[in-house]
Amino acid sequence: MKVIITGATGMVGEGVLLECLAHPEVTAVLLVSRKHYEMNHPKLQEYLIPDFMKLDEFTAQLSGYDACFFCAGVSSIGMKEADYSRVTYDLTLHFAGTLAKLNPGMVFTYVSGSLTDSTEKGRIMWARVKGRTENALMKLPFKGVYNFRPGFMDPTPGQKSIKPAYKMIKVLSPVLRLFFPKRVLTLHQVGLAMIHCVLRGYPKQILEIGDIKMAATPAS
Repeated sequence: MKVIITGATGMVGEGVLLECLAHPEVTAVLLVSRKHYEMNHPKLQEYLIPDFMKLDEFTAQLSGYDACFFCAGVSSIGMKEADYSRVTYDLTLHFAGTLAKLNPGMVFTYVSGSLTDSTEKGRIMWARVKGRTENALMKLPFKGVYNFRPGFMDPTPGQKSIKPAYKMIKVLSPVLRLFFPKRVLTLHQVGLAMIHCVLRGYPKQILEIGDIKMAATPAS
């Protein structure tokens, strides 16, 4: 399958990218980014698009793909809801809507986060916006839409983009796994689960941590 990945310069996107490059069923990967990601690989291509809201001139390059793993995102810290909505809801829906027109047989996977609010009415701002984004994506005419809600994630060996907080989590990972086993994932599991959702589907459109682990397991 041929895959588009956004957010490869971030931790989640980079982990998913490495998993796709290693997987035999993934034949081609297109990185769509604002910033260059330094890597050479026979499966890999990159298109730099400065503004995801202006995709008209790039439609030819975005056609012919089986899946999109949308891992781009920003922190809500210090942002007002209107601003956060523009870069989370508006941008994601514009990008996804464009792909749905170009690739109606595509599977679209969106990374939101644990505690995302599907009701869109909760007290936590980012969770409301992410929930609204998930709900809108599930209405688009894709072959399939999966919303991933991971928690703590161990980085994949070889990753360059690791947030400082996750470096600490990596050190504490054995303790977290002992006391909070249901809250911890690996990016290896996240990437595999995305690939498996495309190849064999999954019975839920919203995947919590336990679902991601289940989807990552090999077929019996």
